[in-house]
Amino acid sequence: MRRLLQLDQPIPARTQAELQAEISQNYRWNFFFGLLDGAFFWFGASFISAATILPLFVSKLTESPLIIALLPVLGQATWYLPQLFVAGLTERLPRKKPAVINLGFFVERLPIWLMPLAALVSLRHPGLALVLLLAGYGLHGLGAGIIAPAWSDMIAHCFPVAGRGWFFGFTAFVGTGLGAISAFFSGWLLETYPFPTNFVYAFLIASMMVFLSWLFLAQMRESVQPLAAHPISRSATWAKIGRILAGDSNFRRFMTARLVGSLSTMGTAFVTVVALQRWQVSDGTVGYFTIALLTGQTIGTLFAGLVADRFGHKQVFMSAYLVNLLAFLLAWQAPTPGWFYAVFSLIGCSMGMLTVSGVLSAMEFSLPAHRPTYIGIANTANGVGITIAPLFGGLLATVSYDWLFFGSALAGLAAVLMFYAQVADPRFQTAFFAVDGVRE
Repeated sequence: MRRLLQLDQPIPARTQAELQAEISQNYRWNFFFGLLDGAFFWFGASFISAATILPLFVSKLTESPLIIALLPVLGQATWYLPQLFVAGLTERLPRKKPAVINLGFFVERLPIWLMPLAALVSLRHPGLALVLLLAGYGLHGLGAGIIAPAWSDMIAHCFPVAGRGWFFGFTAFVGTGLGAISAFFSGWLLETYPFPTNFVYAFLIASMMVFLSWLFLAQMRESVQPLAAHPISRSATWAKIGRILAGDSNFRRFMTARLVGSLSTMGTAFVTVVALQRWQVSDGTVGYFTIALLTGQTIGTLFAGLVADRFGHKQVFMSAYLVNLLAFLLAWQAPTPGWFYAVFSLIGCSMGMLTVSGVLSAMEFSLPAHRPTYIGIANTANGVGITIAPLFGGLLATVSYDWLFFGSALAGLAAVLMFYAQVADPRFQTAFFAVDGVRE
């Protein structure tokens, strides 16, 4: 493991000026390969969309709304929840890239290959197919969550704070744009080939694209930064987390608002199901819903990248939850299936904004030495909300989809008001919370 994480290699001694010069020197290289990584990842992800493609596949294996509710849990909570538990270890890693690339290959990229296998056996063994799908999707998300603090810190080592929003927003813009184009192909696959061959092809393409994105990510050049003079020990990690939660009131209010905001997404996995049950739309139409979702996501990511760098992430969060409010009000009152294209566009737009600011916002609440811990706390807390939201949504769905969509819209309104009234954007604060007792 030491060799895998390159802990046996020396750390070069450099000043902050030398580090910043190296970051500037590698900026174009990192932007190029980071763009290719993101583009291929988003392209592949469109073939396993948890909002459209996966609910359609699962609906052919089971009618249980709670099983369908597991999809966003596995897709989001597995990514968020582990991060708090690996944040302390991540702070002790001088190099973040080996964890992202070497460890990530085994824990994040390989499990996704279980998904085409699930489609392959689904006709004869639907129960086994369901287990393989949930295992592959869940393990992929869990692996991503394990390396997420290291990946976030690596991005912070590669790009200056004023350029991260543009890099991530533009990368997601290109990736989701390609994903929207690929959604035409996925719609054609779902209509042209019989079940389960259509899903075998879709999941196989997703697996190959995600693997190619890993190859491009491996080319990025990290500027290795020295560790603190006295790196935090395992036993001190939880005490540090407690000090942050107890003392940093703005960060605590930020996490609470995001927790409420996560409830505004609880109806996402059921929009496809409602379109299938109420309007009997075809499998190909669901593929085209993915186009609307990714088109909205493309717009949302670009908007977030531009707005976040200039005005901060608070404005992006408020906009995202407001768009979610509109999306679920429309889903609640949609008079024809054609309106669902607008619903998916709005949901995608919100997803794009939340992706950009959800990843980047926690980086700005502290100095670099404490950044992995802040990222871990923020993402794990959000993961709790994302875990609860679809399960609560699944329970509401057993009563009424109308109640589910109305509840999602109401949670979006509450999140907007909480961000507006209670959260100060850390971008414009003059000092950080004194994690170690000294005002920073």
